[in-house]
Amino acid sequence: MEWKSRRRFLRDSVVACGSFIVAALGTLVAGCRCPADSTRPYPPATNMKKPRPSDHAVFEPAYLKLHKSGELKRRGEQLWRSMAACRLCPRECRANRLKGEKGFCQASAQLEVAACNPHFGEERSLVGTGGSGTIFFTHCSLRCVFCINSGISQGGEGKVTGIEELAAMMLHLQGIGCHNINVVTPTHYSAHILLALDRAAAEGLRLPVVYNTCGWERPEILATMDGVVDIYLPDFKYARPETASKYSSAADTYAELTKRRSSKCTGRSAQQYLAATV
Repeated sequence: MEWKSRRRFLRDSVVACGSFIVAALGTLVAGCRCPADSTRPYPPATNMKKPRPSDHAVFEPAYLKLHKSGELKRRGEQLWRSMAACRLCPRECRANRLKGEKGFCQASAQLEVAACNPHFGEERSLVGTGGSGTIFFTHCSLRCVFCINSGISQGGEGKVTGIEELAAMMLHLQGIGCHNINVVTPTHYSAHILLALDRAAAEGLRLPVVYNTCGWERPEILATMDGVVDIYLPDFKYARPETASKYSSAADTYAELTKRRSSKCTGRSAQQYLAATV
């Protein structure tokens, strides 16, 4: 037997544990990424856990009524046309994203998705037993210096994705037992989200939509989302304009607009959703 000093034993133990954690995280992240070589990477699952019947029997998502009337598609097309001089976020940079120009957020009209998977780190009301079905979008208009996902929000990590693929992702998340469709950093892709929801609803999507946003939104865009989003999940990062300007790329109107626009969100809270489905 090889004898080791206490210091050497502790050092070797820390190194071994660190290597194990890094390897485990690498495997987890790789499993969450979107496949790069598939045109329809998320077909509805057939042999995995299904949502509880009680979820859909009691709770009907808001967008179904708009889908049936054709209003959901009309709103999506309206937002799509607005990308010709983009004003989807408070930056109002007016980039012609339809012609390939990139906005302040660094997104063109080409949809990019960084990951799609059940997420168990959200509020307990959203996670349940099957997880929150999160779709992480690439790029962001706020661009905070402290962002924990800067590789995605500012580095552009993600996969070019079509609207049909986005609809298939939503159906896949429903098929594996997720309790909701949680669109993360959705503002600059709001047109794509509505059009994908319309297609997915036609194929049987019945999960509520969680709008997971930085909180900095234009009231006109929130009005378009009214009757579509079931649960709003906004951040509130700053109370002082000078702090927002310093750490979020001159977003000095953040505090004022976020406080004012929070009143525009008319979806249910996570607690209301939990009460309706449990």
